[in-house]
Amino acid sequence: MFKDLNKTEKAWVLYDVGNSAYTMLACSLIPIWFKELAIGTAPGKITGDQATAYYSISISIVTIVVAILGPICGAIADHKDMKKIFFTSSVALGVIGCILNGFAGTWLLFLVLFVLTKIFYSASLTFYDSMLNDITTEERMDRVSSYGYAWGYIGSCIPFTFALLFYVFSGGLGDSLMVMSPTMGKILGFAVTAVWWFVVTIPLIRSYRQINYVEPAKGDISRVFRKIGNTLKRIATQDKKVLYFLIAFFLYIDGVGTIIDNCINVGTDLGLPTVGQVVFLLATQIVAWIGSLVFARLSKKYDTVTLILVCIVGYFAICLYALTMTTLLHFGILAFGVGCFQGSIQSLSRSYFSKIIPAENSGEYFGIYDIFAKGASFLGSAVIAAVKLAGGTINIALASLAVFFAVGFIFLKLSDREPAARQSA
Repeated sequence: MFKDLNKTEKAWVLYDVGNSAYTMLACSLIPIWFKELAIGTAPGKITGDQATAYYSISISIVTIVVAILGPICGAIADHKDMKKIFFTSSVALGVIGCILNGFAGTWLLFLVLFVLTKIFYSASLTFYDSMLNDITTEERMDRVSSYGYAWGYIGSCIPFTFALLFYVFSGGLGDSLMVMSPTMGKILGFAVTAVWWFVVTIPLIRSYRQINYVEPAKGDISRVFRKIGNTLKRIATQDKKVLYFLIAFFLYIDGVGTIIDNCINVGTDLGLPTVGQVVFLLATQIVAWIGSLVFARLSKKYDTVTLILVCIVGYFAICLYALTMTTLLHFGILAFGVGCFQGSIQSLSRSYFSKIIPAENSGEYFGIYDIFAKGASFLGSAVIAAVKLAGGTINIALASLAVFFAVGFIFLKLSDREPAARQSA
């Protein structure tokens, strides 16, 4: 599948393989390691409810910080030869933070290092996404972006398998399998993820060249804020294509994020066996890999908007299917459906946005894009909470998310009808 990519495109795709390892760890073992450090009755320990609350707060802090810094750093990175410096710095700091996280001996230090690492990791993705205009042509963007997500899904399983084995052999499933201390298992789990993340990133650091840029201008930091303000004003008043897309993206990606973030809660509410859920969720990674490759091939024949609309319709059907879900088999079918469209809807959104924005201002625009992306699952989670508090079932809560996809579908159609306005911001 890599044969039709050039050297720079392959290097760009490999970073998805590298950073996805940390994504996998953050979604699975990091919350477990945090609660093992935090919960207890000894001095300095906290309750389970407090641990959950503090962890949620840390995620919110990351979201707010990245939302504020993303457009600012992106606008500065758009200057000549700056994007590579920002990208390399954020990756290096993220990798160092990941390694240090394994050595944290208290829950508070663990959480602080986690927040810092997640901020640098998220920042690197802003610069990485904005590189798409530099590393390939508009005709190949859909394919290259899809390959990134595809190989990211499957590649992340390699370091995660080692991290999972370290967790198991440090007593994660009982003392009978323990061959190392829990502390050592945690250190090795973070270390193997960090090393993988860094090593797989080296080809992109070596080969990337910033082609689209703006010339540096004299002025203080206030000039950057004015520039971002002018860009937001321009999007709101002149560039309806970008405006309608961002609204559509926020709605449907919110639905996608909510389903992903609440998958375990769904199974728990239905009383499904945990082991079975984990097996299906791991299988979803493989399905997402295949799905992304299929859509990459389809992108050669069909336009980007059509393919995104297909993904939205797929998710709409998944939400309605949730009304019938009662067994582990039903859960597996839902997970399979999610996997079919999960990577494709994200990768195609990324490439479509790259096509409709000024290439030389891609860092700034992707900083704005990531505000919408990082807010994913915010409204959806609120809907699920409201339905549950009102006495509704998890099935009804998931089905309610169909509204997000329906309205997102409409706004994406509106965006597609608007003329492009890609002049420099």
